[in-house]
Order: sequence, then C-alpha cells, then structure tokens
Amino acid sequence: MSLTSRIDSRYASHSRAVRSLRQMCMIAGMVGATFAGAMRPASADPIEEFYKGKTLRVIVGYAVGGGYDIYGRVFAEFFGKYIPGNPTIIVQNMPGGGSFVAAKYLYGAAPRDGTVFGSVSQTLALDAAMNEDPKTFDVTRLNYLGRLLDNVDVGSGRPGAKFKSFEDARKQEIVVGATGGASPGFLVPAALQKYAGAKFKIVSGYGGSADVYLAAERSEVELIGSVGLTFIMQRSPTWITEKSAPIIYQTSLKRHPLIPDVPTIAELGQSPEGTSVLRAIAASSEIGRSIITTPGVPPERLAALRTAFQKMVNDPAFLDAMKKRDVPIFGATGEEMDDVTREVMKTPQTVLDATKALLKK
Repeated sequence: MSLTSRIDSRYASHSRAVRSLRQMCMIAGMVGATFAGAMRPASADPIEEFYKGKTLRVIVGYAVGGGYDIYGRVFAEFFGKYIPGNPTIIVQNMPGGGSFVAAKYLYGAAPRDGTVFGSVSQTLALDAAMNEDPKTFDVTRLNYLGRLLDNVDVGSGRPGAKFKSFEDARKQEIVVGATGGASPGFLVPAALQKYAGAKFKIVSGYGGSADVYLAAERSEVELIGSVGLTFIMQRSPTWITEKSAPIIYQTSLKRHPLIPDVPTIAELGQSPEGTSVLRAIAASSEIGRSIITTPGVPPERLAALRTAFQKMVNDPAFLDAMKKRDVPIFGATGEEMDDVTREVMKTPQTVLDATKALLKK
C-alpha cells in the first residue's frame, strides 16, 4: 500500500470515529434534555412565577380610618390569596390633594408592572376632566382592577316629612342640609336646584353627612342632601326596607336594586345640558370604592389581576367575612370602571365649566 493510500485510510477511520463521537454526544444531550424536562413542571405559570415571593403595595389616597382606607386595607388583606403565587400586600397611606397626590404617584412614579395598586377618589375622572391637562395626566391610562362597593348617595327626608317624592320638591320649598361647597354633599343638591327645578333652600357648612343626619333629627333641616345608602342601611334600615322615610333621588347612573323606584339624578334633568351635568356628577358613584393600578401593566398580567379580583368579590368565604365586619360589598369589573372613566372624559367642556361653576358657589 502506498503512503498516500495509508494516509487516506487513517483519515477515513478518524472521520468515522469523530462522527461516532458526535452521535453519542447528541444522544446524551437528548437524554439529558428529556430528563431535565421531566424534572420541571409541565407548564410553568408565568403569572405565578412573577408574583411568588413578592410584596405588593396598595396606595391609599387618604388618611387612616376613612372609607377609602377601610376598603384599601380589606383589599390588601385578602387579595393576595387569589393571585397566582400568593404575594404579600401592604398598605401605604399617601394623603393629599383629595387623593391626587396618590393618583399622580401611580401615574408617573410607581413601577408599571402590576405590583402597585391604589384606592383613590371616586371623582378622580371628573376632577381630572375639569382640572388636569390630559397631555400630562391621562386618567384613562390608569387601569381599574374592579370595584368593591358602589357609593350611591341619596336625598332623604325623615319619617313624617311633608314631601314624598321629587315632584313635591318642585312644588314647595324644602330646607336641605349640605356639606361644604367643594364636596358632592353640596354639589348634588345645588345641581338639582339649578338643573332639575328643585325648590331647595340649601343650608351648607355641615362637616359631613352624619352631621346633616343629626341636623335632620333635630328638625334643623328637612332633607339630607347627600347621604350614603349604606349609611342609612346601617343607621336606619327601615327607611329603605319599609319605605318609612322619603328617598327622593339617588346619585347613580342606574337605579340601585334596593331602591328601584327612586329616580337617578340624571333622570331629573330638565335640559340636555342639565342632564349631562347631572350624569357627570353621578358617574362617580359607579366608581365608588374601586382599586386601580398603574399604566403600562402587561396585558396578560392585568387580565390575571382582574380575574383574581372577580374571584375574590364572588367568593362566599370573602363575602361572609365582610358581612361579619359590617363591610358591604357590591362588586363590579375593572372593564366597567374603565368604561365609566372614558365616558366622563368625553364630557363636553361646557358641561365641565358648568359643573365647576356649581362648586364655586
């Protein structure tokens, strides 16, 4: 055999050995990958992986002890068990500017990853529409997870009042107790006076609806201009259940199941402008005590959070716990709250100006 033939033969043997070695490595790699795959969960949940071991925050736009704080803390206590990964949630109070300090923190400074939530004013959209530049604060970019409670306020007399319905308020003067001029407690009766034909004599300056309630008991006023339906149900439930007192309007976009015969304030408007103003005011009651999160949360994460929220507010165990604490729950979806916000932000400027004018009285 020639030298060239021997070299070719050795080269061919070496090539076969290399190919054999490569095949053995490939087989070993496939076996290893199969084994490693068997050791991992068949389908890891990216939502669970993200939230597991994390501490989330809920920013409450008011001081400790109020309604927004109560519902923010209820949310923080229970919500984590419904999120895949069961993260911990803590509360941080950030009062100021009627919760605008908290809202602007959520909008501009908080992480945009679904780890920070907010319990802020139900009038956020209306306040933003009247006072904020959408280029710097676009409230529609804040996403709602859902609502814990609607906050329907009503106009109520006491048992034995001289009036029975809103039509009576159009025919005779009624002394109305109201809070300060920068609150719904004044805004609602003032708007009904201007746009619905109510012959209201408004006595303002009371510290809150509870103070107006006491004033009505002392016969200082005849109508509580704006008081929470839940407050009445806790304080004087027969006013609702037995219709022992006249409830003549409700501040909501649709009639509450507890008082289906009472008109919403928007139904009482006597002009297109008036109806628009009253509807803009009423929209805030639909938001009520809701939980919001930052802009920019990844869509699949936001969807998971909204699903978890609905599981919570529909869980009999959660509802039973809230009943024992006397914390009413009347849930709604985040998508519904987003729709309310978008509708408010479409309010014509003339309507916003008219609403602002009422607040300046």
